[in-house]
Amino acid sequence: MAGHGHHEESFVSKYIFSQDHKMISKQFLVTAIAMGVVAVLLSVLFRIQLGWPSEPNSFVHFFLGDRWAPGGIMSGGAYLALVTIHGTIMVFFVLTGGLSGTFSNLLIPLQIGARDMASGFLNMLSYWFFFVSSVIMLTSLFVETGAASAGWTIYPPLSALPQAIAGSGLGMTLWLVSMVLFVASSLLGGLNYVVTIINLRTKGLTMTRLPLTIWAFLITAVLGVLSFPVLVSAVVLLIMDRSFGTAFYLSDIYIGGEALDVTGGSPILFQHLFWFLGHPEVYIVLLPALGISSQVISTNSRKPIFGYRAMIGSIMAIGFLSFIVWGHHMYVTGMNPFLGAVFVFTTLLIAIPSAVKAFNYITTLWQGNIRMTPAMLFSIGLVSTFVTGGVTGIILADSALDVQVHDTYFVVGHFHIVMGMSAIFGMFAGVYHWFPKMFGRMMNTKMGYAHFWVTMVCGMGVFFPMHFIGLNGSPRRYYAYSEFEYLNATVDLNVLISVFAIIGGIAQIIFLFNFFYSVFRGQKASQNPWQSNTLEWTTPVEHVHGNWPGALPVVHRWPYDYSNPAYEEDFVPQTVPLKPGEEEH
Repeated sequence: MAGHGHHEESFVSKYIFSQDHKMISKQFLVTAIAMGVVAVLLSVLFRIQLGWPSEPNSFVHFFLGDRWAPGGIMSGGAYLALVTIHGTIMVFFVLTGGLSGTFSNLLIPLQIGARDMASGFLNMLSYWFFFVSSVIMLTSLFVETGAASAGWTIYPPLSALPQAIAGSGLGMTLWLVSMVLFVASSLLGGLNYVVTIINLRTKGLTMTRLPLTIWAFLITAVLGVLSFPVLVSAVVLLIMDRSFGTAFYLSDIYIGGEALDVTGGSPILFQHLFWFLGHPEVYIVLLPALGISSQVISTNSRKPIFGYRAMIGSIMAIGFLSFIVWGHHMYVTGMNPFLGAVFVFTTLLIAIPSAVKAFNYITTLWQGNIRMTPAMLFSIGLVSTFVTGGVTGIILADSALDVQVHDTYFVVGHFHIVMGMSAIFGMFAGVYHWFPKMFGRMMNTKMGYAHFWVTMVCGMGVFFPMHFIGLNGSPRRYYAYSEFEYLNATVDLNVLISVFAIIGGIAQIIFLFNFFYSVFRGQKASQNPWQSNTLEWTTPVEHVHGNWPGALPVVHRWPYDYSNPAYEEDFVPQTVPLKPGEEEH
């Protein structure tokens, strides 16, 4: 390809408006890290409020000022805004943009033997839509009336009526604009990923020789392309209700004793539209993390991944089933019990391919020659939290049980162990594992160990007790639980959760220091530091435009040929031809 010869680039074309997938992956990662820092700070602020309500706090006052924390005591409106923006940033900007944007961009061309993405220009646009969306979301925190305050799910009528609360004004409008731009970014990226994987695989790389990371990114992109437009339609109708007097989601509303002139709408319609995206979104976040863990666990167990084709089948089954389970978020909306039973069945069904993945990870680890790198620790941690969160998911899948704990902290605990720990652990595993490929240097291993153990212990210390205060009846999104006598039993647990949250938040400084220090001062990496089989480790350490300086590599075998008795080395790269009479696994 003549267009991929070496050529000089200006600073702007190389680092800002880059069309090189490797640079764009770094842009996504650094932006997601910045957004993650904001989200963790917000969570520490509102956990201080929940642990020690009505107690003045200079740290809270420093960040929120007299308007939102008069006398150092957080106001109710500020609390709702912090919870809303924290959830939005984590789900969309860190876990979706950070995981898919970073690792799909980095790994798809490198692991399929392509010079770059199918369209470098669309790839660049995808990042800049993401960046502008991030800036608008952060800007909403500084609006005079406050950021969006209807929760990250922005249910109407609260989000549909600017006069309802202060956070339903300009802050909510900025939230909606930000999300439309975010969806545009996801669609451009997703279409690019699908086209690249289908069309640009190198010679010999059949679909059954693809690494499981690529399978996960492919199905994730398909889910995004099919489900994200539904969120845009929900948002457009919400904007119409807010600004143009329509009533898609509104009916028979009274504010301050005054009846509004709106009839005929239904807030339940919004829930259907939102969760039709919202549940595939869980797997848009989880599948890349699981794909990354497949790669890391096999490489560091020095064993072939167990049940390769079953893993592909489970990824596809999860992708399909994720579209027919959204109703389990809506059991308390007055849903017909028969329809509820259908959603119970489909939700329980999705546990089967999820269990296949967990079983295959454990079997891959069994009797492996395990190397405990930080990436391996985070991947094993992901398997642990994925199983833990899955068990409580079975409880929430059952409508009769879910009705009892719906909108309590039981749901918050389950959701955060699955998303807030499993997916984040997958992201950390990917950063530690592919850092040498991104930056040509190694991260510090001892700091990686410290980061994992403090994060693991604090994560479980935060989210595991939430199940118990949820079973005790603590509703989520309440500003202070000390106001209710029946919740007095949860006061000490809330203090414990807040202490763990603060320590866990501080512990992320270890990662931030390790990351940015290693970018500039880390030990220089060898070409293949993990002795891995996949194609990305055949490229030079120094990044070249087009990935490979000469001809593209030719693939002869699957990517998990570890500890093959026919070879002296315990790894056989995909580019090594089969020996005479050797059968491919």
